[in-house]
Formats: sequence, structure tokens, C-alpha cells
Amino acid sequence: MFPHPSQNLFKKGLSPKRCESPNICVYLQKKVVASSNFIDYVKFCSRSGAGGAGSAHFRREAMVPKGGPDGGDGGRGGHIILRGNAQLWTLLHLKYRKHVIAEKGTGGAGARKTGKQGEDQILEVPLGTVAKVAETGEIRCEITEHGEEVILTPGGRGGLGNWHFKTPTNQAPRHAQPGEDGIEEWIILELKLLADVGLVGFPNAGKSTLLSSVSAAQPEIADYPFTTLVPHLGVVSYRDDKSFVMADIPGIIEGAAEGKGIGNRFLRHIERNSILLFMIPADSKDHKKEYDILLNELRQHNPEMLDKNRILAISKSDMLDDELKQEITAELPTDLPHVFISAVAQKNLNALKDLIWKSLHS
Repeated sequence: MFPHPSQNLFKKGLSPKRCESPNICVYLQKKVVASSNFIDYVKFCSRSGAGGAGSAHFRREAMVPKGGPDGGDGGRGGHIILRGNAQLWTLLHLKYRKHVIAEKGTGGAGARKTGKQGEDQILEVPLGTVAKVAETGEIRCEITEHGEEVILTPGGRGGLGNWHFKTPTNQAPRHAQPGEDGIEEWIILELKLLADVGLVGFPNAGKSTLLSSVSAAQPEIADYPFTTLVPHLGVVSYRDDKSFVMADIPGIIEGAAEGKGIGNRFLRHIERNSILLFMIPADSKDHKKEYDILLNELRQHNPEMLDKNRILAISKSDMLDDELKQEITAELPTDLPHVFISAVAQKNLNALKDLIWKSLHS
């Protein structure tokens, strides 16, 4: 039940088979996740630039004794901008950037010259990034397309120069507007993976084995639970050069929605999936109960996830005969499409793909 030995987190003399404490296992899982390059949550202080002040200048030229006001406007303060980048898959590059500060705008000048705008700060983020205000939890924006840009924290407007305030009764206004202050706020960025199919199951249900069998993804695979500690994406080839994207997240345990284990950290990664592929191993003691537990965890996390199309795959079924398959089928909900598969034996994988493709386009 320990993470893979390559993580170097075991005490001398302990092995996965000798691990009998779930609390120790969960502790080690969280240490591995904390040291992983997959970062899906960051919090930072976002401070936009203040606007430059308007100028209270008067035109002064030879032979023009009363040139009048000609003070220019102040420059806008810099924005904090989010930009989608399809080449990124993690927020690692922002993990240690705790303050993002944009440049201030400069003041206006004579001859109605506008001050220089403050330089914007552009943060490139992976697709599926959600920005929230830390204090209120308000969702500020969601980035879902490559090259999409959203102003996260707007810069302050520049102040107006004194020529704006000239009136028939006040030909020489000696005041101009100050620039607006910038905004300082704490922002949370959360990443939700974009995929067509999300794999849902308990630890050691065969999710990673399936993903490695039908795509080029290479998640870590072993014969003990909690091998997968970070999400993995794989592109699955289908007939006639078609394809779809499958996401594998760490195994869910009962109580994950309440914070047990590490599955609760990654439940949000399947919120954007078009369909959910539940995986239950053939040697499960109670297939219906296991399915109900998984469904309940999703319900507690986000009830809207139950509106998605669902498929059930009974994994590790290469040793089942027809009689055992019929017994398992009798336990399952009648309205739930299911298929018996074996990723290791390459059994019924094409049938699973057909079922997924049909569900994606129904």
C-alpha cells in the first residue's frame, strides 16, 4: 500500500506488502504529491498598476501669451492578464511566484501628451484553469482555449489632463485628475483537466493499466493501491483516424469528498469530462456497492457530475467465465451500460472504445 519504492519515502525494512497502516500510506501519498511537478493549485497576490496623473499644464510659446490648458492624460496602469497555453499542463511555473505586480502608468505632459501605459503582466496558464478571488471564492474567469486572454486584475485608469476641464467660464483650469489606484487582491488558480473521458474507481482498479493499453500515456503501474498519485492524460485512437482524450486520476476512497486520502484533491479534474468511465475489478466482493460508493462521492463533491453520461467497465475479467459474468451483470443497475474488459489481455478494448464513442456522440 506504499507508493512506489522509487519515491525513496520508505523507512528501512518496510515494503509495500508489509504496510498495514492506512494513515501511514495516506501520509506518504501526500508527501509524494507535494513534491510532484504536477501542480494544480496556486495562490498569489495580484497587484495591478496605478494610473498616471493627468497634467495641469498650460501652453507657453512666443507670441502666444494665453495658450490655454494643454495638459495630457495619465497613462493606464498595467493589467494582470491570464493567457491560455495548450502546451502547458501544470501550474508549476507559478508555484513560487507569490506576488505578481504590474507597472504603474506615467503622468501626462504638455501639448496634450498622454503618459505611457504601465506594462501588463501576462501569466500563461494551461487550458482548464479557473481563477477565483481567495477572500470570497467568486469565480473570476475560466480559460478553456489556446491564446484566450482575460484581464484578471485591471489596472487603474489614468487621470484626465486639465484641458478636459476648460469651459467658457473657466478658460484656465489649474487642476487635473489623479490616476486611479491599482487593485491588490489574492487570487487562487485551480486547474481542471480537459478530457472527454474521466476514469473513476478505487485504488488498484486497473485505471492506469487501461490508459497505458489504449494510449501512449505511461502512468506508473504496480500491483498495490495508490500507485497513481497525479492525474494523467492520454489520447486514445479510434476508427477512421478519430480520437478522444482519457484522464486517469488517483483512486478515490470512501470519504474522499470529505477530505480522506488524496482523491478529493483531484475530483475536480473530472468535472469537465464529457462522460465518466467507472472501473470496478472483477474480483470485487460487491460490485453494486462499490459503484454506489463511487457515485456517492461524486454526488457529495458536485451533484452536477451525476448529470454526465456514465459507463461501467468490469476490469481484470479475463479469468471470468460466462456464468460469473451473468452473476455480476445481475447485480448491476439495468440502465448502466457495461462491458467486461482486460487491459492486460487486450480483451474487449475495442468494444469499450465503441461504447465510449457512442456515448460521446449521443
